[in-house]
Amino acid sequence: MATIALTAQTRTDALAAMSDGTPLDILVIGGGVTGAGIALDAATRGLRVGIVEAQDWASGTSSRSSKLVHGGLRYLQMLDFTLVHEALTERDLLLTEIAPHLVRPVPFLYPLEHRFWQRFYVGSGVGLYDALASLTSRRRALPFHKHLSRSELERVFPDLRHDAAIGAIQYWDASVDDARLVVTLVRTAAEYGALAASRTQVVELTKTSGRVDGAVLVDAETGERLTVKADQVINATGVWTEETEGLAAEEGGLHVLASKGVHIVVPRERIRGEKGLILQTEKSVLFVIPWSRYWVIGTTDTPWKQELRHPVATNADIEYVLEHANAVLANPLTKDDIIGTWAGLRPLLQPGTKEGTSSAKVSREHTVASVAPGLTAIAGGKLTTYRVMAKDAVDFALGDRAESLPSITDHIPLAGAVGLQAVRRKSRAYAEKYGWTKAMVDHLLHRYGSQLTQIVDAVEAQPDLARPLEHAPAYLRAEIAFAATHELVLHLEDVLAHRTRLEYEVPDAGEAALEEILDVIAPILGWDQARRETERRSYLDRRAATEAAALTATDEEGEQARLQADDIAPMISLVEPS
Repeated sequence: MATIALTAQTRTDALAAMSDGTPLDILVIGGGVTGAGIALDAATRGLRVGIVEAQDWASGTSSRSSKLVHGGLRYLQMLDFTLVHEALTERDLLLTEIAPHLVRPVPFLYPLEHRFWQRFYVGSGVGLYDALASLTSRRRALPFHKHLSRSELERVFPDLRHDAAIGAIQYWDASVDDARLVVTLVRTAAEYGALAASRTQVVELTKTSGRVDGAVLVDAETGERLTVKADQVINATGVWTEETEGLAAEEGGLHVLASKGVHIVVPRERIRGEKGLILQTEKSVLFVIPWSRYWVIGTTDTPWKQELRHPVATNADIEYVLEHANAVLANPLTKDDIIGTWAGLRPLLQPGTKEGTSSAKVSREHTVASVAPGLTAIAGGKLTTYRVMAKDAVDFALGDRAESLPSITDHIPLAGAVGLQAVRRKSRAYAEKYGWTKAMVDHLLHRYGSQLTQIVDAVEAQPDLARPLEHAPAYLRAEIAFAATHELVLHLEDVLAHRTRLEYEVPDAGEAALEEILDVIAPILGWDQARRETERRSYLDRRAATEAAALTATDEEGEQARLQADDIAPMISLVEPS
């Protein structure tokens, strides 16, 4: 499936098509995983759909998660078997049919401190987890769990402190590059006809006879205001849900609070271990996740009461993660080991809805509601179940029409999934021809799947793109070019924060690679020297502000430090100053 290229021009064309006076069937507000899933769901039902995002795709929660695709082992403690089964079904669907290139199996160890009762208790829970994953007509996607003795545990995770566990239970879940999943969803939706525009903010919802019938958009790149008409508008803005609802001037809607989760990144060689760890803390679950060349460790779970655009990791957050990781590590980590951090906001759905709101609570984790006639909101949920959330939102918005237009996304592969096995077989020849290592080929297949052929086409047309970046050799120059030619890059930060992970996976946040990255994308995007310098300075200011925030003690201080850097394309505040 040669998915269409998303570019600045296709964005301009999409905005023109959305505002040409012909109503959309559905306008989706929010370009995170839920909004992108809704756009794909609606487009594959044959509907005319548009999706807009105020910043870059996945720039909020959906690029700052724990990057796990999992069933939610902790929900078994709440006896919520239906929810766990649903999430495990979606996990396995992603692994086997929808996105087998993007989603990868990961083995986790649950360390045991007590020899008898805990092994029985935890073993029973993980056994039930496996059993719920087996309640499907599909072949199992992951192996069954197994028990490890102390000596086996020491062999597979030498850096676990000897007195921290008497053994472990190994079970399987999966991981995903969350931002990459979102971009792939948007590109797949566009292939099925969705009109997609990032850096486009909804600043007003229009009404006729009390019914929401569209929105006024502001193009953050030009400042132009556009009016889009739509039969249904779906609000999928996560932690911005209530702000967006407020545009309808209605009292109804969903209550959402923001909770901050912080992760740190340390080099893979710093911790000797072959599997991930899951650890219980007094406030949350802490994961130590093996990822490519490094470990991801997190998360925290604390209320966030500052502005929503720039959550930050403070010194207190980092100390918390280090303290709990070091409680089980034989060789404690220090701040000097950290090569990157990120902070994200989870949209926590509060019980009940605002007075007068019609809703369908379709899951313990997410709810769909009618805020006003013509306006549907969805909130809560998690990355793993984005497809179910999307289906529920579109079903709710369509009402009786949904029966004749059922969702089919359970068998719609994402871009890069079709023909994956065939391209895998060709990959050895590509490696030999271009001098790519086995690790590089695996990296490319993981990111692009069968669309690796499009990377190869770019290299054939411009041979210097086959080289790795000099100061960030985990990525090819061709990947940077592809981001600009196919993945709707509008700014330098889009490349470093969301199309790659350079912002937090190398110690200098990609600073040394900036000039080479600019050399690749500037000709494609038509940037002159002045624009190059503006983009470079904006990214460096962003990096400096984030580093300053990491030295602060409180969220308030961290916010002030982060706000010292201006946004390259600022959002318009929808909340009146108090």
